[in-house]
Amino acid sequence: MKQVADTSSGYSYGEPDVVQSAVSVRDLDDLKRSAGFTEDDEPYLRLAGEVLADQTRQIVEHWRGGIIAGIPNLARHSRTPEGDPNPEYLARSNLRFQQWILDTCLRPYDQDWINYQQEIALRHTAAKKNKIDGARSTPFVPLREVLTFVAVMNMTMKRYLAAKGHPAEVVDKMHDAWCKSMQLQLALWIGPYADTRRAPREW
Repeated sequence: MKQVADTSSGYSYGEPDVVQSAVSVRDLDDLKRSAGFTEDDEPYLRLAGEVLADQTRQIVEHWRGGIIAGIPNLARHSRTPEGDPNPEYLARSNLRFQQWILDTCLRPYDQDWINYQQEIALRHTAAKKNKIDGARSTPFVPLREVLTFVAVMNMTMKRYLAAKGHPAEVVDKMHDAWCKSMQLQLALWIGPYADTRRAPREW
């Protein structure tokens, strides 16, 4: 498994401090059926991981510097409360963002993967945002902003999937598999936000 992030960047996939999700692998199988994600998608998602492995930095810089930086309501979440740049926080979270692309494509969708989706969501809520990095920034990212930016990630991903010269029909299948995975992850990310004890009024 290729890694661009490690524990020094706050990446803790599979570590004991990642709390087990109430969502089981069997529950995830149900979600896969709902999203139309089948075994036929799995090799195309792995192929996507191979295609994207040396492009993760470029992709995240595109998302963060080329898009998010120009949208004030999104850019503020990696800045200080006063709106100043927060380069160390951005650098560490960018490494995790890159790793997330690889985890999406190359990790088995087992209980560890489910658990880490919960961890990712919690790190966008007031329960854990800023705590891993000891950063000063907004207290949480509203769920509505997470949901809407996924559309941008899906739309912009296709050019990177096409970068290695695969036939158009193969690129389409990689992109379909990616988008279905995004639907699965959105379903899992919503859970921590829906727990009002952990994330009250964070819609």
